[in-house]
Amino acid sequence: MERGEDASPPAAEEDDFGYRLFPDRNKKQQQSFLVRSLFTFHNRCQLMLRMTLETNPYAQLLLEAMKQSGCTVFNDRHFSCENCDGSVSGGFDSATSQIVLCQNNIRQQAHMNRVVTHELIHAFDHCRAHVDWFNNVKHLACSEIRAANLSGDCTLMNEIARFKFGLKGHHQTCVRERAIRSILAVRKVSKETAEKAVDEVFDACFNDLEPFGRIPHSKRDAKRAYKDFQNRDRYTANL
Repeated sequence: MERGEDASPPAAEEDDFGYRLFPDRNKKQQQSFLVRSLFTFHNRCQLMLRMTLETNPYAQLLLEAMKQSGCTVFNDRHFSCENCDGSVSGGFDSATSQIVLCQNNIRQQAHMNRVVTHELIHAFDHCRAHVDWFNNVKHLACSEIRAANLSGDCTLMNEIARFKFGLKGHHQTCVRERAIRSILAVRKVSKETAEKAVDEVFDACFNDLEPFGRIPHSKRDAKRAYKDFQNRDRYTANL
């Protein structure tokens, strides 16, 4: 452009809210069940999902809590195994109330357990609260903090597997880092904006342990939390 002409300011890059990471979300027509069933990734994803929903205490507690909150989860309606960008394992699509499981990136049952639990926490937050996922980054930050804190993402064994070690306060550090990373993956905001949002809501959201009532650091903890949750409901019913 020659000097002297009026230069228009560059258009702001439109935020796609992370949908670029889930290309199958943009397909107008879903493949038929028969065609999708021919793919090994899809079959494996469905089998691992079923195993998680039937045996994993983290997922079982969240499913029960959502049912009691009026948001019953149905396997065929609320879960979708799809191909995703290589940088993500799953996501919660609030527009359709669906959990996306990245069939090309989830290869182990333990990984499936964590992803389903993480995304179910987002679904639980969506059910119980008026979360403004698209316009309020603090709301997103809060749910990401809770998901990282309660899903097992930051257990000692998982952190060792990532070659990250720490003593006092390491769990909180892990939760903060993973929440910031999750925000940056799905929102076109600066790292400073993501860090500020996480830090401003961290204490309140880190200490919001619903529906577990504790931080389940292991499967044993999750089983205890599930049992306590069931007993709590029985007690309430008898009042």
